[in-house]
Amino acid sequence: MPGFDFHGLTASFNGERVIGPLSLHVNEGEHVALVGKSGAGKSTLIRLLYDRLESEASLIPQGLGLVNALPVFHNVFMGQLDRHPGWYNALTLIRPFRRDRDTVKALLKELEIPEKQWIPTAALSGGQRQRVAIARAIYRQAPVLLADEPISALDGPMAHLVMKTLTNRFSTSIIALHDVDMALRYCNRIIGIQDGQVALDEAASSLVASDIMSLY
Repeated sequence: MPGFDFHGLTASFNGERVIGPLSLHVNEGEHVALVGKSGAGKSTLIRLLYDRLESEASLIPQGLGLVNALPVFHNVFMGQLDRHPGWYNALTLIRPFRRDRDTVKALLKELEIPEKQWIPTAALSGGQRQRVAIARAIYRQAPVLLADEPISALDGPMAHLVMKTLTNRFSTSIIALHDVDMALRYCNRIIGIQDGQVALDEAASSLVASDIMSLY
């Protein structure tokens, strides 16, 4: 995917403008961190972009969007539900194909939860659930990642592992992050959102943490 260019993005709730109008151009190969305080509009912007990119993007929503009653395997497999005919998906609920089992298990191993493959998702910790949503996004194999606070429930070493994995797996990404240091370390472009508008847009290499903290 050669990147994307959107103009006039807006969103309103209860008659109040919460995003935009703003324009956003992202080049292929850019890993963009969206930073800013809670309520600035980062989550809304992620959703707006996902609505426009559709099949070109994998989404990790802040709420994760997991089905608690299903095992981890099936939650990850949902990343490719639209890639298969109905009969294939129905059969997978009963007896998954070996190639799908093996692929999902490899992803879970990469995220250090391979033993959870057949465990009901409701039985997992918050950090484990977050990694299931991350595995689902990777399994989708879309060229663009849109992620809303994908490491919020993870400790330091695991947060670093996940950020390395996401930036290696996806050629282009937009990731909303509260952790400024992680944003500067793993993303090459920083976009600051304030009151629904772009208040900062710079290469990560030209910034330090103190340049961003004014947004919080």
